[in-house]
Amino acid sequence: MKEVVVINGTGGSGKDTFVSYVSRLVRVDNCDSVGRVKEIARMIGWNGVSKSEKDRKFLSDLKRLTTLYNDMSFTEIKKGIEFFENRYDKDIMFIHIREPEEIAKVIDFYPKAKTLLIKRANYDNITSNASDANVDNYDYDYIIYNETLDQLREQAKEFVYNLLNDKPRKRDINADTLWS
Repeated sequence: MKEVVVINGTGGSGKDTFVSYVSRLVRVDNCDSVGRVKEIARMIGWNGVSKSEKDRKFLSDLKRLTTLYNDMSFTEIKKGIEFFENRYDKDIMFIHIREPEEIAKVIDFYPKAKTLLIKRANYDNITSNASDANVDNYDYDYIIYNETLDQLREQAKEFVYNLLNDKPRKRDINADTLWS
């Protein structure tokens, strides 16, 4: 069974770590809605590494401009989903998207997609740019609470189990719901 998951969370919440844990269990395709935006940013001087508040705002603003101009990120995501659907070597496609309106576009295009928010305990959301500031403003199918790496690893197992066994949506996955 192939699954598309839109994953979100503020910078530093543990999204990449979560995806790496999932990739130890199933075959994962991982894409980022700002991949092409980052390519453009590098061409005009961004170093490709820095994630300062200034850099985050720059990337957020650049994505907004490319969205207004030709919906570049969404066009790339649609192509990515269509390619993923025809692959036999991947089970779950994670699409990293920050903006609620962009998440909604993907769900409208591919209604089978699930949405996932990663929240990190004792970690403040980044609010210096519109993309990061609005990560909580969507009604996600799943919410993972990242408190420890061991717990996050176990939550990745439960998430994969629930996803691939079509367990009900609208679940918070935390220490009280772990399976083994």
